[in-house]
Amino acid sequence: MPFEPVTHEPAVEPGKAQELARDLVVIPNHGVDLVPNIGVIGGEHSVLVVDTGLGPRNAEKVLAFATEYARGRRLYLTTTHFHPEHAFGAQSFEDQATYLVNSAQAADLVHKGPGYLEMFRGLGAPVARNLEGVRLAEPDLVYDDTYDLDLGGRIVRLRATGRAHSKGDQVVTVPDAGVLFTGDLIEAGQFAIFPWFPPYDADVSGLRWIEVLRGLAAAGPDVVVPGHGGVSGRQVLTDVREYLELLRDETWRRRDSALPEETIAAEVEALMIERHPEWEGRDWIAKGVGCFCSEHTGHSAHSGHETAGAGEAAVSPSV
Repeated sequence: MPFEPVTHEPAVEPGKAQELARDLVVIPNHGVDLVPNIGVIGGEHSVLVVDTGLGPRNAEKVLAFATEYARGRRLYLTTTHFHPEHAFGAQSFEDQATYLVNSAQAADLVHKGPGYLEMFRGLGAPVARNLEGVRLAEPDLVYDDTYDLDLGGRIVRLRATGRAHSKGDQVVTVPDAGVLFTGDLIEAGQFAIFPWFPPYDADVSGLRWIEVLRGLAAAGPDVVVPGHGGVSGRQVLTDVREYLELLRDETWRRRDSALPEETIAAEVEALMIERHPEWEGRDWIAKGVGCFCSEHTGHSAHSGHETAGAGEAAVSPSV
């Protein structure tokens, strides 16, 4: 979700799909803003598509690719979270695939989807064109916390992580291949995306996000497919967690000194850019500072205390 008007075409390119493992490919985003990494995972009798791309035009290309790839196998669709470039093409899969998500994401689609649709339409003409005719599809199957999808000789595990990047974040694990799809819990080569837009959207939680990433790393995947950026090894889970921890610590240290949030954001942004000058998405640093300021407990950032939030447990390593 960039802040400057988008002038490029946020186009998914299925012709550039890359094989990651047996009967498992990713359509990479090649670093293009508002284009996610999309997964296509096969089993003996079914194929699962992970994320749709931005709007029906992109989703129709993904559906055509998946249909050819499936060669008669049943199709399923899931989305890692409700944000437009990940989920706002689901209508193209209606009557062609079974659409399943967790209950928190289903609620996000209903309650926050229309607002995000309007916000994204204002990001520039190419985005608005791709969102023409969008209708937020209703999932066919909704689960609460976990769902093991049998594709035939291959089980794919869908897990709701709880509130982190959004309330309805979901990870998709292919255990026999050691592959983990994270959605925007992970971005490779980019500062973490904090959709911190109070009072309209303040669901992101940096503290929960850190705990979720700790659990995902403990599960030890071999290959990590981020929401955006290149396919990576498991180290990216640690790299992003350490960035979030540093962002928290530097924000809280300054918050303890009663500095104004604007000053905190400027100082922390400069520090993070110095640490990661090659990373994209610098605008998201200040958003992360705002989020961590809201989660400041009044205690030292070095006290060793972290909270998961009332009623929320960190994601289990079993994902």
